[in-house]
Amino acid sequence: MIRINVTSVLVDDQDKALDFYTEKLGFEKKTEIPAGEYRWLTVCSPADPDGPELVLEPDNHPAAGVFKKALVEDGIPFASFAVDDARAEYERLSAAGVRFTQEPLEMGDITTTVLDDTCGNLIQLASSR
Repeated sequence: MIRINVTSVLVDDQDKALDFYTEKLGFEKKTEIPAGEYRWLTVCSPADPDGPELVLEPDNHPAAGVFKKALVEDGIPFASFAVDDARAEYERLSAAGVRFTQEPLEMGDITTTVLDDTCGNLIQLASSR
């Protein structure tokens, strides 16, 4: 059976990303290993600390900036995270100063909202009823 072990989000600054993903979104730092100029830096959900890890991957490849900019300009999230209640997360994170590009939107049994992660990405939060 195939399962997700790690996945990445491309970030322009690992320290800024670690702060945002832990202090604002509520992930926990899982791994930090020096790797030359950068680090192998991962976060995980406190609800599943042994589950999939999110790598805060430096976006230093020349194609990364072009790719990320195009996604943001078109309003396309780079990643989607499951939450219990997208509307409640929107309220909580808005109060904490997080900028959203999409207010909660109901689409059948799914509610989504999209935030700016301050590191060059749009991130979707989604919940189902």
